[in-house]
Amino acid sequence: MWNRNSIIGFSDNATVKLDFDDVSFKIVKYWAERTMKWFRLQGFMILKSSKNCYHVLFNRPVAWSENMRIVAWVALQSRNKGLKKWFLMQCIKQSSTLRVSKKRDKDSPRIVFKFGKQDKQIKTFIKNRHLIKECIKKM
Repeated sequence: MWNRNSIIGFSDNATVKLDFDDVSFKIVKYWAERTMKWFRLQGFMILKSSKNCYHVLFNRPVAWSENMRIVAWVALQSRNKGLKKWFLMQCIKQSSTLRVSKKRDKDSPRIVFKFGKQDKQIKTFIKNRHLIKECIKKM
């Protein structure tokens, strides 16, 4: 059963997402820019979920197979163990999810950087994030 303390996330198959834990903003931005350029993902947004923990979303919609190929590429190239684990969990669930709500003593992730186009998947994410937060407030 859902309650105010439940963790709410945003899941879909068409948005390329990355989850970096225990990584500096500078490193996250580097991988976001490199990934966006390499895979022509048009733009990206970085959210800070807690100290040295970030989420990255990209703008261009992709098929699930391309999505996981991109995440796998970043996980292998960056040698980030946390991202590799997150990638495997998304494969198991067959959908990628990032937290939108509060989590225990952590606030909900906040937008800290945007680059490039924001008119497709990022726009959809922001709209859904707003709807989720409004629903949580009303509960």
